[in-house]
Amino acid sequence: MTAYKKVGRDSSARKALFRDLVTDLFIYERIETTEAKAKAIRPIAEKLITLAKRGDLHARRQVASFVRRELAQEGRDAIQKLFADLAVRYATRKGGYTRILKLGPRRGDAAPMVFIELVDRAEA
Repeated sequence: MTAYKKVGRDSSARKALFRDLVTDLFIYERIETTEAKAKAIRPIAEKLITLAKRGDLHARRQVASFVRRELAQEGRDAIQKLFADLAVRYATRKGGYTRILKLGPRRGDAAPMVFIELVDRAEA
């Protein structure tokens, strides 16, 4: 039994995929992906939000080593949004920052699709 989901990729491709998905989750606060990928990135996103809540320089560097520097809608990068907005939003919450909503099978290959989103997000 493995300690993590392999999602059909070698280690470098898997790490890049998870980095991109987590960064997009922080920028858009809701992404559509397969159920296996959502379940794989959920603990990563939760740990990064917990680090952002700590807020010190070491936590910021740990987050920066994983999250890509892509711009959010407000023109700030994902790390700034994580530390400025999301850490404040979840300051009193002890965990459970994400939820997975099932959508149904994908049309092409019947892979189970889901939304993974941050809880208490502003509705678009």
